[in-house]
Amino acid sequence: MNPTISSILHQLAEEAAFLWHLRGGILQSPHFSLSDLERFDERLEAQVDGLRVGGDASWEICRSALAGDTVEGLFAPAVLAFESGNSEHLQQVMNAMGTDREKARTVISALGWLPYEQARPRIEQLLAEESPFHRYIGMAAYAIHRHDPGPQLTRAVNDTSPLLMARGLRAYGELGRGCELNDFRLQEYLTDHDDEIRFSAAWSASLAGIGTAVGVLRGFVASSSRYAEKALNVSVRCMRPESARAWQRELAQSSETIRFAAIGAGALGDPSLVPWLIDRMDTPTIARVAGEALTMITGIDIELEELAGTRPEGFNAGPTDDPKDLNVAMDADENLPWPDADLVAAWWDKNKGRFQSGTRHFLGKPVSPEHLRLALKTGLQRQRAAAALELARMNPGRPMFEVRAPAARQRKEVAAI
Repeated sequence: MNPTISSILHQLAEEAAFLWHLRGGILQSPHFSLSDLERFDERLEAQVDGLRVGGDASWEICRSALAGDTVEGLFAPAVLAFESGNSEHLQQVMNAMGTDREKARTVISALGWLPYEQARPRIEQLLAEESPFHRYIGMAAYAIHRHDPGPQLTRAVNDTSPLLMARGLRAYGELGRGCELNDFRLQEYLTDHDDEIRFSAAWSASLAGIGTAVGVLRGFVASSSRYAEKALNVSVRCMRPESARAWQRELAQSSETIRFAAIGAGALGDPSLVPWLIDRMDTPTIARVAGEALTMITGIDIELEELAGTRPEGFNAGPTDDPKDLNVAMDADENLPWPDADLVAAWWDKNKGRFQSGTRHFLGKPVSPEHLRLALKTGLQRQRAAAALELARMNPGRPMFEVRAPAARQRKEVAAI
């Protein structure tokens, strides 16, 4: 291979892997809009397209990536293999993935990157295989495309593989079929010893309005499990408002759950909670998330309205340069502004008359389908995810809007709703 061409293809493969890795964070970002995601996706697609042009020479580069240990290195090879349908290339991708769930996430993402009609034959092939792990990938791919797998969904939740069962249960909610769970062994799923099965069943059933499932989600919040924030965002929205307010007060009593209380206040959307949020803005550990919750309720842009303060002196969150510091977790609020409590309080005094206490608000207006659809078009990623949840709760028979899909596809779908 010409050394110059080889160097270019290596660079394209490395850039595609790097951008795919970054995209995972962007999808949950508090400061990226659909337009921002669209520009980013165009960059990622340009790298993949360059590899397409490279043909067989590109695949030699992809084989090297598959031999590595990085998760992100699978993305471009998987896209190319699924597009071409080349059985040898597909087998190399599946061998590189093995039964590694993180690598499987990359393969699922590659299937989601393709247009559905192009991905469909590969997805159906995966669902037809004996391997529960491969069927799990096929089920996940159907779900992220928001296409119904039909009887395969029922088979998945009745399988013996906990991984496949959990993914099928989650798909019921994503596809707007959560109400059907009442016809199955719902109580068994809600009391299963496997956390992922229990959470997935409760998440989907709660969105479908099955009240008994909300208590299971609350349990995940109380235990601060890895599902806690996802459970909180659904359960608060599915509870009676008075019960949700009481629970928010309960969460606020403990330093271990006060962050959830702030997030829950934003999800609940009751303007009566704004003074409590403003008081929390003097506490560095939750000041920024309290500011985000304020925005979720009022729609105020803290930076645009010049209500931002400065990072408190001496406050550290996330990894530091100190080799003795064992904290390697990233700062969860890194991209959120620091609100100035005094400035925000003054703004609230002037504007609180516009917000009726006891009425759920979202981004400055009472929750309504029209306003939620607008948020899907113009909101930031976390706001868009919240809008998708609200719309799914209001329309339990319709698939949930997928805010992680390729931006160009989202743009078409959001224009049609």
